[in-house]
Amino acid sequence: MARALVVGANGFIGSHLVDALVESGHDVTAFDRFSSQRPTFASTAPAVLQGEFLSRADLETAVGGQQLVFHFLSTTTPATAEADPTLDIRTNVAQTVELLEACVAAGVEHVYFASTGGAIYGDQGKLEYAETDRALPISPYAIGKLTIEHYLRYFRAKHGLRSTVLRVSNPYGTRQKPNSKQGLIPIALRQIVLGRPVVRFGDGSMVRDYVFVEDLVRMILPIVGRSTVHDLYNMGSGVGYSVNEVIDSLRRVTGIDFEIEERRIPPTFVDRVVLNTDRYRSEFGEFPLTALDDGVRRTYDEIRRHVDA
Repeated sequence: MARALVVGANGFIGSHLVDALVESGHDVTAFDRFSSQRPTFASTAPAVLQGEFLSRADLETAVGGQQLVFHFLSTTTPATAEADPTLDIRTNVAQTVELLEACVAAGVEHVYFASTGGAIYGDQGKLEYAETDRALPISPYAIGKLTIEHYLRYFRAKHGLRSTVLRVSNPYGTRQKPNSKQGLIPIALRQIVLGRPVVRFGDGSMVRDYVFVEDLVRMILPIVGRSTVHDLYNMGSGVGYSVNEVIDSLRRVTGIDFEIEERRIPPTFVDRVVLNTDRYRSEFGEFPLTALDDGVRRTYDEIRRHVDA
């Protein structure tokens, strides 16, 4: 087992990853701001390291002595990156380069990066996208992620820093912030709990690949700490659901016939993104996926508890 640092450990995916790595026997350090929150991960085993991603000194401290680094932090969302593309460049892209430089100096063995599979392929009109398809992002958020992927290749060629890119589709589930501007399912569930209309962009025909966060983490674990055939994997369910199908699931789970508020589709939204996960499955095998209604129900139960509190 390895010494592993999770950057963004108090985030949605990061907190689940911390718990899974601890359960697998890794010596985990959880790095995040922890500014006004207690740790969201359940395990008490990780070493908690409070620091700023935007601080080079904090990053150097964090990566010291680590073998594996999981970069699961983003300073922007698709909406905030589009509102100010330079913010994404200055904070996500530039600071990730500093993180990678610190990893090289500290002798880190392997970096795992959470990229985006939901937006990086752009709108090419395909039924599904494989890792061999061109990445043609049209949003600043996805452009930034692809830029970081390129820098990972540079650091591999220049410094021998091994890395694996995980192109994550549309994750949802527990510990996701429902009051943020990212994630249809948690945002819609919070609106339902508060008795407000659910916002739908367009006519609801847009299709996305939704993956329950615990399924995602189970997909990541077999990749960790081993030699793999590839350095890039799509990470999703491989199943597409339209927005209207998700809304139908929300109605079944909540039992509430909520109102829909329709809005114009932003120009950087793609019509259909479903990830082909054959590369992953051929190397690591099949695994059971949480049914959409079951994942929505678990997410709804948590949001309802928090809103009621």
